[in-house]
Amino acid sequence: MNILYTMIPMALAYATPLIIAALGGLFSERAGIVNIALEGIMMIGGFTAAAVTVVLEPLTPMAGYYGLLAGVAAGTVYSLLHAFASVNLKADQVISGTAVNILAGGLTIYLAQIIFHQQRTRSFQTGLGKFSFPVLGDIPVIGPLLFKDVYPTFWIAIILIALTWFVIFKTPFGLRLRACGEHPQAAASMGISVMAYRYYGVMISGAFAGLAGGALVLTQDIQYSAASIHGAGFIALACLIFGKWNPFGVMGAGIFFGFSQALSLYAKDIPFLANIPLEFFYLLPYALTVIALIVFSGKAVGPRAAGEIYDAGKR
Repeated sequence: MNILYTMIPMALAYATPLIIAALGGLFSERAGIVNIALEGIMMIGGFTAAAVTVVLEPLTPMAGYYGLLAGVAAGTVYSLLHAFASVNLKADQVISGTAVNILAGGLTIYLAQIIFHQQRTRSFQTGLGKFSFPVLGDIPVIGPLLFKDVYPTFWIAIILIALTWFVIFKTPFGLRLRACGEHPQAAASMGISVMAYRYYGVMISGAFAGLAGGALVLTQDIQYSAASIHGAGFIALACLIFGKWNPFGVMGAGIFFGFSQALSLYAKDIPFLANIPLEFFYLLPYALTVIALIVFSGKAVGPRAAGEIYDAGKR
């Protein structure tokens, strides 16, 4: 039971960036743009958040939060590369996203070399500290798990899940966005600018992925390096498919993958798992990603026009 009490908060901390990035991918794919570039945008967001935090820490205790906001802005701006290539240039969306990922890896290291004279940012002192809810933390069982010594990004993710569900399924904006991802020609016939809404979807996706990258680096690392994101963007894509393009499904999938990551830290303390080599548990999240994609990619039906180049003359 003691292991469970320590493992659950850790699993939620691991799950948080995956959920936020997957929610971003949901906006993009609901608009009809497949965003393979989540990994690269998370790199840009993580680097920016870490760099801003390092610079501002001597000046303000809110440096980590300013870093998160900077990560959101950087992710939004960087996502425009994918939007421009996919919407205006009508490039293959998978190839465009892959190129954006490759560029992000080199660009962040190049900028780190220029700014910090090394291939990573300097270490920050605190990043994002944990906090506790005064009254809710005393609730039996769930209080210590959800309301005591938790990262603020976890509750940001919870708010974003509810907000995403409301925007996608209960607002005119969400209806138009979904129309652009299901049947863009029909949406255009009703006066909806498909190109504009696809830009909106990708930019919101970029903002969420930038936030996810900042959240990951500032809660799970002490600096940004080339290995900081370590495939989290691709696991977020698996969460999106596993969760069937639904915000609450994404939350469940993110928590599932978060537990698989946390298991690598606590396996040695669980009797029936203690004799299994730790390398197996380090591999587990990525193996589960492949398995989830194999099992669910054929059964999960995403937006009908996701990945298709919009042709205004097509009927």
